Amino acid sequence: MSSYREQQKLLNTLKKYTRNFTREEDEEYKMFLKRQKDDEDFDSVSMKRLKELHDKYHKPADRSKYDAFFKKSTDEKT
Repeated sequence: MSSYREQQKLLNTLKKYTRNFTREEDEEYKMFLKRQKDDEDFDSVSMKRLKELHDKYHKPADRSKYDAFFKKSTDEKT
């Protein structure tokens, strides 16, 4: 159903947020880790839940706000 590599990436990202999990989410995360260690491919329901956890906690940085710092100057001094 899902790729092992994708599972691994999601689990590694979530590792940073384990202290923020609720008890139920922490138990689910530990179950996902056990299944990953057993080299199981997650079914669609488990993968969906893993992605939900990932989306809930991992907010990628908005890099557009850094564009102002790296703009090339249009004034060409000669």
